[in-house]
Amino acid sequence: MSSVSEIQGKIKAALVQALEKSKKENELTFETVPDFVVEVPREKEHGDFATNLAMLLAKQAKKAPREIAGILEKYLDTEGTWIKKTEIAGPGFINFYLNHEWLYEVLPKVHKEDEDFGKCDIGKGKKVQVEFVSANPTGLLHMGNARGAALGDSIANLLDAAGFDVQREYYINDAGNQIQNFGKSLEARYLQALGHDVPFPDEGYHGKDLIDTVKRFIDLYNDKYLDTSEEVRQEALIQFALEEKLSHIRKVLSDFGVKYDVWFSEQSLHDSGEVEETVKILREAGYVYENEGALWFKSSEFGDEKDEVLVRSNGTPTYFAADIAYHRNKFQRGFNWVINLWGADHHGHVARMKGAMKALGYDPDNLEIVLMQLVRLFQGGEILRMSKRTGTYVTLQELIEEVGVDAARYFFVMRSADSHLDFDLDLAKSQTQENPVFYVQYAHARICSILRQADELGITVPQPQEVNLKLLNSKPELELIRKIADLEVVVEGAAQSLEPHRLTRYAHELASLFHSFYTSCRVLNDDRDLQGARLVIVNTTRIALRNVLKLIGVTAPEKM
Repeated sequence: MSSVSEIQGKIKAALVQALEKSKKENELTFETVPDFVVEVPREKEHGDFATNLAMLLAKQAKKAPREIAGILEKYLDTEGTWIKKTEIAGPGFINFYLNHEWLYEVLPKVHKEDEDFGKCDIGKGKKVQVEFVSANPTGLLHMGNARGAALGDSIANLLDAAGFDVQREYYINDAGNQIQNFGKSLEARYLQALGHDVPFPDEGYHGKDLIDTVKRFIDLYNDKYLDTSEEVRQEALIQFALEEKLSHIRKVLSDFGVKYDVWFSEQSLHDSGEVEETVKILREAGYVYENEGALWFKSSEFGDEKDEVLVRSNGTPTYFAADIAYHRNKFQRGFNWVINLWGADHHGHVARMKGAMKALGYDPDNLEIVLMQLVRLFQGGEILRMSKRTGTYVTLQELIEEVGVDAARYFFVMRSADSHLDFDLDLAKSQTQENPVFYVQYAHARICSILRQADELGITVPQPQEVNLKLLNSKPELELIRKIADLEVVVEGAAQSLEPHRLTRYAHELASLFHSFYTSCRVLNDDRDLQGARLVIVNTTRIALRNVLKLIGVTAPEKM
C-alpha cells in the first residue's frame, strides 16, 4: 500500500471510530455510515486531506453539517494518523493538516522500490484486454490513429502497473465492404498503370499510397493478372496490399513504441463460423427477427435509437454482426474486463454493442468504451489539413519524423480522451520551457547532471538511511517530497478511471516543483550532511520522474 493511501485509510478508520463514539454518547443518530471520502483537496491551504463525511451524514443525523463536523472533531482520536490539526471549513468539510515528518518515510521507500515505485496491486491479476487503433488496413495511419495508439498503450501500461494481467490487441478489418472496395480500387490502379483507360470506382480509396503499392505489385508480377478473371485479379492484389499495409502498420506502431500481443483477423471470424454461430445464439434467445429478407438485432431494447441489421437480405453478414462475434470471442477467451478505444464518431455504436453483450449473457459493464475526440494539427498558427508528401492527411510516420516519438506521445496523452486536442507542431519541436515534454525531460536531465557533477567530485549518492532526512525541512523540499509520494495514488486513480492524462499532469507538476527546489536549494554545498540529504531527494525525484514518463512511453534523457 502507498504511504498516502495508508494515511488516508487510517484517517478514515479514525473517523468511523469517532462516529461510533458519538453515537454511543447519544450526540449523533444514524443507521448506516455513509460512503464518504478522504481526499486531497484542490487548494493547498485546505490541508493535506479533507472529508465530506459531515455533509453526507446531515440527513440521517438531522443536524447541520458544521455541527456534525464539530462533534466528530471532539471524538476523533488522531493517534497514529500523523494528524497535527483539524479545521472545519465551508459547508462542513473537515480539513486535516499532517505533521510533515511522515514525508521522511517516503524517500527510503522510493529508493528501495526503484523501478517498481508507483506500482500497486489493485488489479489482483484480473485479465484485461485493451484493443486500440484497429485501423482499416486500406491506407496509412493518421492523426486519430496516432492519438489512439498513444492513449491505448498508456492505458495498457497503467493497468499493467496496477497489477492487471493485460493484453494489447489490434483488430484487423480484413473482411466486408471495405475490403471489396479496396480490391476494386487496387484493380483500377493496376489496369490504369498498365495503360488501360478504366474509371476509378466512386467508393474507392484515393490515397497515393495505393498507387505506390500497385507499382510494387507490377514490379513483381508485371501483367500476369491482366488476362485473369476479375475475382482472381482482385484477390491477388488484395492479398499483396494487405500484407504490405499490415507490415507497414506494424513497423510504424513499433517505431511509436507500441507492441501488440495479438493481431486478430476479422476474416477468421467468418472462416471459423463464429459470426454465423453468434447470430444463431441471438436468434434463439429471441433478440433477432426477420424483416424484408434481412435479419435484425433488437438493439432498441437496449437503449439504441433503432434496431440494426445483422445479416443483409442477400445473406451477407454486416460488420456489426462480425463485431458482436468478435466481442463474444473476447469474453470466451477469459477476459474479465474488455476495453476498446474508439473515435468519438462511434458513440452511437456503444449502446448497441453493450446491448449485444447483455443479450449474449455477459455483463455489459465488463465492456468499457473509451471515446476519443478529434485531433487538430497546427503549424504557424494555422490548421494543417494536408500532408506535404501525400497531398491528403498527415500520417503517423510523418509526425514521428517531424517531432519525434517522445513529443508526439506526450502531446497525445496530455489531454483527456474526451477532449478535443490541438496539436501544435511548432511547440512540440521547440526546445523551450513552453514545450511541456521538453520542460519535463529537462528536469530529468538536470537531475542527471547534478549526479554526474557529484560523481566527478568523488561524491557518492548516499543511502537514505545514511543521512539525516529531517534536514530537508524547507518548503521547496517538503513540497517536492509530497509530490513524489503522490505518484502511487496517481497511478492507482488513473488506472481505475482509464485516464492517462493524469500522468502528464503529475509529471509536469513534479518537474515544476523540482525546478523550484533547484533554484532555492543548492545541492552540492559545503554542509556535507545537508548535501547528502539533498542528493537523496534529487535521486528519488529522478526515480519518480523516470517511472511516470515510462508509463506514458516517453524517454527520460540524461542529457539534453
